[in-house]
Amino acid sequence: MSGSSSVLRALLLVLGGRGYEQAVRPLLFRSSAQATHEALLAWLRRADAIPGLPVVLGAARGATLPPCAIDVGGVRLESPYIVAAGLVKGDGFASEDEALAAVERGRNIMPGWRSVPALVGPVEFGSFTRWPRLGNPGTVVWRDVPTRSTQNRVGLRNPGVKAAAAFLARNRQHLPRQYGINIAVSPGVDDPGEQAREVAESFATFAAHDLRPTWYTLNLSCPNTEDDPGSHQTAEQAREVCGAALSALRAADPARSAPLWVKVSPGLAGEQYRALVGVFAELGVRAVIATNTLGEPSPVDPALQAGVGGGRLHAAALSAAACLIDARRALDAPLDVIGCGGILDGATCEAFARLGVRVFQYWSVLVYRGPLAAAIIQREREIEQAGSDGTVT
Repeated sequence: MSGSSSVLRALLLVLGGRGYEQAVRPLLFRSSAQATHEALLAWLRRADAIPGLPVVLGAARGATLPPCAIDVGGVRLESPYIVAAGLVKGDGFASEDEALAAVERGRNIMPGWRSVPALVGPVEFGSFTRWPRLGNPGTVVWRDVPTRSTQNRVGLRNPGVKAAAAFLARNRQHLPRQYGINIAVSPGVDDPGEQAREVAESFATFAAHDLRPTWYTLNLSCPNTEDDPGSHQTAEQAREVCGAALSALRAADPARSAPLWVKVSPGLAGEQYRALVGVFAELGVRAVIATNTLGEPSPVDPALQAGVGGGRLHAAALSAAACLIDARRALDAPLDVIGCGGILDGATCEAFARLGVRVFQYWSVLVYRGPLAAAIIQREREIEQAGSDGTVT
């Protein structure tokens, strides 16, 4: 990058970061997290339909976050920063017929599918389950401002894999160059054989629509549904469902199937992480994402679980990543670890990097630092690595 481009980039990041934190965020935070979240989805739905907006957003990304190609998890990514699953996953529906009918009518059932990747680069769409889910009713999103955390019990609201695949296929010509698809084990399905069948059907559905995501992620954990997420993260369960996913992908198109990544929970025992790494290496999983949100009591009902992201998740996610990396080294497993959890600035990102993590997923930082968060974090990392005392905010 030339000197003038570097100066312009720094100026844009300072203006964008400070503008969001000093002007936009206070305005947004006057409303509840729930109201702001609903308004964001409505805005994204409109933004996806604005002609020419993706080009403008792409130009903003290019000016603030220079390409930095990196090989990880069996793919070559344009950027080491990925928006985690949960932001762009779509509307909930009561039935598959209803969801498919909405796609046929031309409704945007996945707000942000076009505008978010245009601005930030790689995004993981989903999580999607085999069948549509309405999710949990009432208030399901909260902020914890002092710790820069978020908490949610959205409950895997999504249109289901058939409608999601049909929608993406219908909009194939406008899909981003790089994106992931995250598929979750259906809550409430306890039989391992049925879990495996649903997972296989889900992956086969996307393949049948000739969609070519850069990677797939199998989400083995969801702390804001009523089932026990731990039941899906034993070595035996992981072998069953991961094997089903990989078999479905290889059967669809062995030469062109995207690699499989797996997302796990924080807070598992070290022995469990080691057992999971052994299974992943045995089956051919290419990366593990550490981690999903941390299940804690909901702010409104301590009897209900709600997933914590952001600052309060960071230590647990970092610990999980360290355990997974130690296990990978011990087994000499060809498995990359992707950091996800409380990446809020250059320092928290570097904490993962010092473990050997080279690619990072984020979500909560968008709430606290705005849409240029990844570019701001990258700039802060550069300053820290250069030994400068300057900051980018």
